[in-house]
This record gives sequence, structure tokens and C-alpha cells, in this order.
Amino acid sequence: MSHVRLAEFQNDWFYPGRSKLWQLTWFFLGLPLLRSPLLPSSSLRVRLLRFFGSDIGAGVVIKPGVRVKYPWHLIVGNDCWIGEDCWIDNLTTVRLGNDVCVSQGVYFCTGNHDWTDPTFSLVVKPITLKDGSWAGAKTILAPGAVLGQCAIAAAGAVVMREVPAYEIHAGNPASFIKHRALRNQSVLEEQERVAS
Repeated sequence: MSHVRLAEFQNDWFYPGRSKLWQLTWFFLGLPLLRSPLLPSSSLRVRLLRFFGSDIGAGVVIKPGVRVKYPWHLIVGNDCWIGEDCWIDNLTTVRLGNDVCVSQGVYFCTGNHDWTDPTFSLVVKPITLKDGSWAGAKTILAPGAVLGQCAIAAAGAVVMREVPAYEIHAGNPASFIKHRALRNQSVLEEQERVAS
């Protein structure tokens, strides 16, 4: 007989950050607009997310099909790309630095459950993608995941911890493949500075 007691699960402590009315307005009006392929431009998606509380920089491209659970927990730097069908399941902060690329179908999962707790209590941790990082298509970013500066999570990777700056990680769980080398002298100098 199981000692897990899911009937006793409760997350009354969790507050999404906005009123029920604002959440409902987002889920029934804002989110369908954001996801719609009929919304003609990325700039309209950016303005919609800003209206609902996202902090989004300049030059950001957001493709159709993107889903954001709580836009008020989304921070995006300048010149980022967010590809088709990404799911930003942000119970808490998801932060993208500048020049971050998020390819198609990436899943940001900021919430999980404590598997040692018989009542399966909720665990919430932020996700951060630092400047110049890239989450490849269908990457899964688990609660607390971090992509360091110019780091890459290869397509389909499952990232459950920090990927250090200028490293490429792949697989499930994601593990080191090689260092990222960029063909630009000023960037190479920055790599050496970060590494030292």
C-alpha cells in the first residue's frame, strides 16, 4: 500500500502575484491573443505582454504559439528571440538576459513537487538564461536551471542545474559536450576574461 497521500496536497501558500480577476483576464483574453497566429506582428505580442506586466527590452522577437503562464513573472532583455510554441510555465521569475535565443518548443518549468513529501508539496524556483545563451529546440529547463553567459543547451536537452558560461551541454540529463568558441576577437577576449 502506498504511503503517498495526494488527497492531502495543498499549496495555499502559493500566490501567483496578481488578483484572480487579473489572472482570468490574462487566461481568457491576453493568452489567446499572444498564442494566435493571426496576431500579425511580434511587436504587438511584446506590447501585450508588457501590458500584462512583463518587463521586456528593445528588439525582442516573439513568434506565434508562445504560451506564458504569468506574464508579470517574465523579464526579457534586449534583442532576444523566442521561437514558436515555447511554453514559459513561470510560477516564479523567468529571466532572459540580452541576446538570448530560445528556439522552438522550449519548455520553462519553474514548478515541481517534493518527491520526498508524502503530500507531494509544490517546489518553485526561478530560471535564468544569461546574456548570449541559447536554448535549442525542444529543450526542457527545470526549476532552478541556469544557462550561463553564451552557454548552449542543445536541442532536446534537459537542463536541471547550471550550464557554465561558454559551454555546450546536451542530453538527458544535460551534460558537457564542448566549449563554445565564437568567431569574433572581442568575444574571445571576453571568454578568456570570464574563464580566468
